Amino acid sequence: MNKAKIQMIASMAIFGTIALFVRNIPLASSQVALFRAVFALACLTAMKAVKKQPLPLKGTGRDALLLFLSGAAMGFNWIFLFEAYRYTSVSVATLSYYFAPVIVMAASPVLFRERVTRRQALCFAGSAIGLALVVSPGGLSGPGEIRGVLFGLAAAALYAAVILLNKGIRGVSGIDRTMLQFAAAAAVLLPYVLLTGGVRFDGMTPAGWLCLLAVGAVHSTLAYVLYFSALKKLPGQETAILSYIDPLVAVLVSVALLAEPVTALQLAGGTMILGFTMVNELGSRE
Repeated sequence: MNKAKIQMIASMAIFGTIALFVRNIPLASSQVALFRAVFALACLTAMKAVKKQPLPLKGTGRDALLLFLSGAAMGFNWIFLFEAYRYTSVSVATLSYYFAPVIVMAASPVLFRERVTRRQALCFAGSAIGLALVVSPGGLSGPGEIRGVLFGLAAAALYAAVILLNKGIRGVSGIDRTMLQFAAAAAVLLPYVLLTGGVRFDGMTPAGWLCLLAVGAVHSTLAYVLYFSALKKLPGQETAILSYIDPLVAVLVSVALLAEPVTALQLAGGTMILGFTMVNELGSRE
């Protein structure tokens, strides 16, 4: 197994465990999202300074608006996803969140006038049926869980917006793009946090601080560096397949470490969402 593949697997596995840490941070989801953006931006800036690489401040003129909008969408996407973790199981929240590629699939013909193929129509229908199984009445225990699914779908819609906006960004790529999006996320989230209760650390425990540090240093900085390092060296299809390690790890964390219940219907639905989405992505990359 080559180094790039190990880096991609490691980054996806790290992303898949973020819920385990977010669950143990006694702060509002908006504060966790703000900290994630600021901490990761600071770490990536320091890394560039150590390597004596220039900061991405030039040549972003025509991409500036798209970078700002995608960064803002990324920040609120984190808020909704973290809220989903608080209201429903990690597996249900994650599988709802992974409906994002299906939203992109549905929006692309309208926004970019892309032709809908038979494969895409079949994958959309299969993924939609899978989502219906995940959120079936037998699998959710009450209004709180339904709210968690809605938060997960809102996060999916915002992540779909990030993907669609990124299609128009041409002059910035890789870690530079992520840095600028983190900066935009922080710029939007800071006034939002100040207007909705301010920055408060009441009730924070040593474990909470360690988990918050892990979200910033490991799940943001380290995971993104590993991801972009691998992305440059791996074929597109291999990247698409390995990216599904993230939701699989999240489901394993939910069932094995958090002992959260998952029904056979939800497992079948999750398999359909991930399976049909993967088939569509591989077909698109061909």
